[in-house]
Amino acid sequence: MNPGYIGEICAIDLTTKKVDSETLDKKTLRKYIGGSGLGIKYLIEMTGPDTDPLGEENCLIFMTGPLTGTKAFSSDRFQVTTKSPLTGIFGEANVGGTWGSNLKKSGYDGLIIKGKSEKPVYISINNKEVKLLDASDLWGLDTFETDKKLKELSQHRVEVACIGPAGEHLVKYANISTCGSHARVAGRTGCGTVMGSKNLKAIVVGGTFKTPVHDEAGLTDFIKKNTKGLLENDVTKFLNDYGTFGCVEVFETFGNLPVKNWKEIRFPTANQVSGDSLNEKKYLTKRYHCGRCVIGCGPTIEIKDGEYSTEGEIGGPEYESGALLGPNLCIDNLEVLCKLNELCNRYGMDTMSAGSVLGFVMECYERGIIDRTRLDGVDLVWGDGESAIQMLKKIGEGDGVGKLLGEGTRVLSEVFGENSEEFAPHVKGLEIPAHDPRAKMGSALAYATSNRGACHMAANTSGFESGGVIEGMGFDQSPDRFEVENKPEFVMKWENLMGMLDTIPACKFIMSCGISLPDIADTLNFVTGFNFSPDDFLKTGERIFNLKRMYNNKCGITRKDDWLPSRFLTWIKETGEDGHAYPPLGKMLGEYYNLRVWDEFGRPKKGKLQDLELVTYL
Repeated sequence: MNPGYIGEICAIDLTTKKVDSETLDKKTLRKYIGGSGLGIKYLIEMTGPDTDPLGEENCLIFMTGPLTGTKAFSSDRFQVTTKSPLTGIFGEANVGGTWGSNLKKSGYDGLIIKGKSEKPVYISINNKEVKLLDASDLWGLDTFETDKKLKELSQHRVEVACIGPAGEHLVKYANISTCGSHARVAGRTGCGTVMGSKNLKAIVVGGTFKTPVHDEAGLTDFIKKNTKGLLENDVTKFLNDYGTFGCVEVFETFGNLPVKNWKEIRFPTANQVSGDSLNEKKYLTKRYHCGRCVIGCGPTIEIKDGEYSTEGEIGGPEYESGALLGPNLCIDNLEVLCKLNELCNRYGMDTMSAGSVLGFVMECYERGIIDRTRLDGVDLVWGDGESAIQMLKKIGEGDGVGKLLGEGTRVLSEVFGENSEEFAPHVKGLEIPAHDPRAKMGSALAYATSNRGACHMAANTSGFESGGVIEGMGFDQSPDRFEVENKPEFVMKWENLMGMLDTIPACKFIMSCGISLPDIADTLNFVTGFNFSPDDFLKTGERIFNLKRMYNNKCGITRKDDWLPSRFLTWIKETGEDGHAYPPLGKMLGEYYNLRVWDEFGRPKKGKLQDLELVTYL
């Protein structure tokens, strides 16, 4: 057995109901580590350009990493990888909570699921005992209800990963939810849609297996030495006090906030929909900590009275969901925003994509591209929380026009036409997160080159432009957010690093809160005994990033797709405190390709693939 691993992956074919296992060898583990790395390895070997994302041949991969199940900081995470039904290319989502460590306790490092069940089923795994059980009574339940019922049915301590009605109705941006009403989710690229297409309602895991650690004493000593620094870090304190939702007001001041489908820069009532407003109205009850987390950024809220009251404590809005369901729709009613967030979590759909879709449709309605009849009689207008709630329910239930809106922004712009693609906020079919690429040039390049489409976490540069510095990355100071020189190298290095954090896996906030690159490489070594240097760590991240790119190349992705919507390249919002800039994407992209050693069409060159030991995947 390799330290850091249970040593086996479980493969389940829902069509034949056959269950197999595969032993993980040390060479493969050193090369791809776990999480996102093993996920793309299996995806490129099992699927390809002809694979229908919603067909039986597509696979759904749940993968932990060596840090999962150990005492390493913020390490109770796992990765879901699949061919995305929303984008048609590489898809993945990273999740916190506690489901990941419970998967390893069940006796497996990962699951690979293919095929399709004739009837709704759920999977139960406990100490390597795998069962396919009838889920007919669960079909139609929301994620909160499903989690509660399956935990009541279990005779063991378990965690549940499940889909809600959005996944059942094949909303293309359906997610996979864990931790019940706290809603730690695999949010992006439609992983829940793939789960629904397989008639798979849930996966219940638990057991008593323990993850072995190579140097337990070294890991314990490292944690003791660094815990105080993490707790006293200013970013940690901010996140613990306000969560990421606390960034709404900060980001509004320099134009990073989405307002009115990215048309406007100012949102004067941003203070009414922020982390601070949750505290002021006493809706915030406590902070949720994912497994092994010392930061506690997750808001737990309860609204006791009124039409938007909650059924006890539930997970509250994070920055991305709050910004895209709030200011992006010109909604400044905190209770309405919390209800929209709750509905997304209950239905099991990505808050970012849902908020983007609603904002895009609102603009189409405002411009007269679509009318009230097209929206089933709903006046979907800016700032109207009730119409947003009504439309969100239609999407989650696949009702009427909601079925069309569940296809995502790219499809909607193709259907609506009339130049609506000019302001459709997506890259490669994935809706843009709540960070304006006109406010930070690194974000513009990172959105364009992210393998899953527009993603703020693939490179996570936003917090390090005119912000913090990570020791060991080769940058002594944070670059100015409008700076273009050296920004391609900056983005590339951060993509390699963040890809590894999805692979080991660990929460990316620890890097914002004082953990260095040498620290995180040492943590991997304490657990596995791999003896990785920081350079080895980044090169492994580079290998994984390039393998994802190879998968996308096979699916037809080239330079033409590494681009941003016209709104972000040609439309400058009114000047804010520091203004905006047109992202010089062409210039940055050319330099980025040269640094990546890709050809002019965005394909990794053979020499680079030889260096990364990826030639076999050509």
